[in-house]
Amino acid sequence: MTAILYEHPLNERIRNYLKLEQLFTQVSDCLQCGIAISHGTFFSSLFVIIDTLERNDIRGDLIKDLEKLEQNLVIWSQIPAVDSTIIEENLRSTIALSSQLKKASPHWLQLKDDKFLCGLKQRFAIQGGSSHFDLPQLQFWLNQASKYTEQQCQQWLSSLAQINQALALILKFTRQRAEFTTINTESGFYQDSGEGLVLLRIRINAKLACYPTVSGNRFRYSIRFVLPCEESGRKYAKQAMSFQLAQC
Repeated sequence: MTAILYEHPLNERIRNYLKLEQLFTQVSDCLQCGIAISHGTFFSSLFVIIDTLERNDIRGDLIKDLEKLEQNLVIWSQIPAVDSTIIEENLRSTIALSSQLKKASPHWLQLKDDKFLCGLKQRFAIQGGSSHFDLPQLQFWLNQASKYTEQQCQQWLSSLAQINQALALILKFTRQRAEFTTINTESGFYQDSGEGLVLLRIRINAKLACYPTVSGNRFRYSIRFVLPCEESGRKYAKQAMSFQLAQC
């Protein structure tokens, strides 16, 4: 079955994690496509990553989550049926990342002092401000050897590598907290308790012409399925619906 996977956070911390994960994916994809073609998306995503890290204590949240993960991994390692090799590998990664993030000066702060990025960031904050006639330095940079521009992009991203790796590790274990179960609803609507949950993962058959909208928080949530509509933009589905749900 070809399915579409939707994810919805139930607290602000996971919301920030998912947003950063998507932004890191975008900058990585831009390098795969070629920076000369995708530089607009690359720099826009990079600047949003920097702003998100500045406005939120992402590093503090990651350290706390890594410490919790370390404790859980130690407990899991004592279970006979668990693959000790995988546990030990993840435990080493968790301890190393936690130690690196606790250092006084985060590596990503170097990006704030980069004169080239600072000049671009000011213009990218203005709608339509990234045109070539407003940023001749960007046009000059893009016309340098591709090896040089790609190397510089990799250097910028290396300052964010610890954040990216910690995010990937925490989200991997968050998603593994629950398996998918099939849910059947008769009216295109489903609700349940959100106590103890941080993330909902909803998997829907791609052949179904609908998508889920989620509202709620860690205490209670509801899922309502929506059909695209040319007249009003969308309308709520009222027919029986079957989907898969993982409550993480």
